[in-house]
Amino acid sequence: MNIETLHYLQTFIHYTLHFLAPGLLSYVFFRKQWKRAWLIMIATMLVDLDHLLATPIFAPDRCSIGFHPLHSYYAIAVYFILLFFPKTRIIAVGLLFHMLTDWQDCQWH
Repeated sequence: MNIETLHYLQTFIHYTLHFLAPGLLSYVFFRKQWKRAWLIMIATMLVDLDHLLATPIFAPDRCSIGFHPLHSYYAIAVYFILLFFPKTRIIAVGLLFHMLTDWQDCQWH
């Protein structure tokens, strides 16, 4: 595969994991309220607002994990703790899956 094809594949996988996979997670783990859970998980994308604090805002070769404040290991630890509370569990799953998606994106570099 050439570099351009790999770039398109990475982008496709990244956004599929950010938008479609949370739907599957919602259906599997929160079946009674899967549509609501999916919307909440999509809303966890707001965690990417911390990218606005970086210069440049977007750098295709930069790994978000450990770089942006809401993608820090401390923040990830907080997201993990949120799993233990029923009222924040869906948010925690969304945030942790978002971090996993961003981490796998780092593996492409």
